[in-house]
Amino acid sequence: MIKTSDIEKVQTKPSPKKRLLSLLKTILLYGTVFIVIYTAINWWRQPIMPTNPQLQLTDYQGQTVDLATLSADKPTLVYFWGTWCPICRTTSPAVNTLAKQGNYPVVTVAIKSGNNQELHDYLSEHNYSFTTVNDQEGAIFADWQGQVTPSFVILKDGEMSQGLTGIQPLWSLKLRLWLSSL
Repeated sequence: MIKTSDIEKVQTKPSPKKRLLSLLKTILLYGTVFIVIYTAINWWRQPIMPTNPQLQLTDYQGQTVDLATLSADKPTLVYFWGTWCPICRTTSPAVNTLAKQGNYPVVTVAIKSGNNQELHDYLSEHNYSFTTVNDQEGAIFADWQGQVTPSFVILKDGEMSQGLTGIQPLWSLKLRLWLSSL
């Protein structure tokens, strides 16, 4: 036999506090699932430091860039990108801001982005002032087993401390560089 008090319990709406708690649990669950999937994908797609990496490069203007020396003092960001990459159009301004701030060395590698003059024109058109190595054939990126652009590598003492891919806001890059300096 059903009591009147049982019917009232079933018909009672959850309190705002219980609804808020339920919403927070749902957000936390979905957020955790997203972070786990994002981390796994990023780990799978990140560049891999070659056994015998070429750390002395020449930028598109003919200047020598020694990644081992740069990363000896502070963590160094190496940014693999392309003029043809739509996502890079979102991340390059943040990388340029980081390079202008001068707190950490930044070296970029433009993958299959044309000859030196075309690359220079692109950099000038977008007001990018970061150091850029022109990887016309994609050999440097292939050596690092890069799979997607944009890709980022943080070097400390000539060794890879972190690798990541995709859209990275300025705060994320700064945080990762700072963590690599600890």
